[in-house]
Amino acid sequence: MLIGTPDTLVGSTNFTIGVDEAGRGPLAGPVVAAAVVLGNSPPSGLADSKVLSAKKRGVLEAQIHESCAWAVGVIEPAQIDEINILAATMEAMCQAVARLCEGLGADPQETLIDGNMTPHGRAKDWRWPARAIVGGDGTQPCISAASIIAKEYRDRIMIKAAKDHPEYGWESNKGYGSRQHMEALRIHGPTPLHRYSFAPVAQAALL
Repeated sequence: MLIGTPDTLVGSTNFTIGVDEAGRGPLAGPVVAAAVVLGNSPPSGLADSKVLSAKKRGVLEAQIHESCAWAVGVIEPAQIDEINILAATMEAMCQAVARLCEGLGADPQETLIDGNMTPHGRAKDWRWPARAIVGGDGTQPCISAASIIAKEYRDRIMIKAAKDHPEYGWESNKGYGSRQHMEALRIHGPTPLHRYSFAPVAQAALL
């Protein structure tokens, strides 16, 4: 879904997209990718979302919404189980970039991807020039912004899901295999939001 397209960016053909994901490792919930083009006055203090406090991430997210163009791609657990988490991550990135380009009415000069691989050849509809940067979420502001958007977007999904499945502690662990989450899996078994292709969930389903 495309969320922000500042007028200063629409129609431009000279831009770089930063891409990052959140949620490759959890046992439950979707994987979310974000694509961001920085505006003319991007927020200061952009950094890897993992090193920022929740309060700081929230402030920066609001500033990114206001000053940048961004979009997200979301792949749900059932599709993760069908195509595997790597393919799902690449597909989420492809969706996010496609939606952002559609909203801006142009393709980027370059797409910077956090990590050591790009969706090129791994997502069938990927068509943009891309460069993988290990640690890019801490060195490239556009990727930092994408990491913040992806994490905050996914965190909200898991906090909402926790209201329907309070036993698993998703409001705090966001679907990762915390002690509370693992104990709830043992007692209650997996939910439709769990990733059955992940070993701890598959094992719990057999109990």
